[in-house]
Amino acid sequence: MEHFSELAKKRRSHRKYTSDKVSETNIQSLLDAALMAPTSKGLHSYSFCVVESAELLGRLSRCKAMGSQFVAEAACAIAVMAEPEISDVWIEDASTAAMSMLFQAEDLGLGACWVQVRERKDAEGRDSEDIVREILSLPKEKRIVCLIALGYKGMERKGQNMEKIEALKQEKVVRK
Repeated sequence: MEHFSELAKKRRSHRKYTSDKVSETNIQSLLDAALMAPTSKGLHSYSFCVVESAELLGRLSRCKAMGSQFVAEAACAIAVMAEPEISDVWIEDASTAAMSMLFQAEDLGLGACWVQVRERKDAEGRDSEDIVREILSLPKEKRIVCLIALGYKGMERKGQNMEKIEALKQEKVVRK
């Protein structure tokens, strides 16, 4: 385990994967990280669907007009969902869980990428959330925020550009 600051510097989105399966131990570690993520009032409005079927991954890769095609090559994907009936901040709950998985993936040496689903459309204009829900046979009360595509890194990426981060501090951070 690294210090978080080093992990944050290394974590990048990966869209190319090897053909190796992600171990059950690693999948459980990812889910543990997600389930430990903070939630509003401790309500845990989120839930997850782990997809390892190549056929389903191929179908999921077409859930958006752009930016989801690489899911077909992933070893697995995790649909990150939440229920608005449980919490009014379900999007935030699901997003913190997804980010926890992304950092855990990096810590495990896995490549991972957030695939936005909520508020997206496929090439024919159909709602991406409805497409994912249908492919995975998920109930209507489950709102799908994103997919996390996962696999062993098919290529290495440089860490964060710290000069750019320093410039962003000047532009994006106000101190009072």
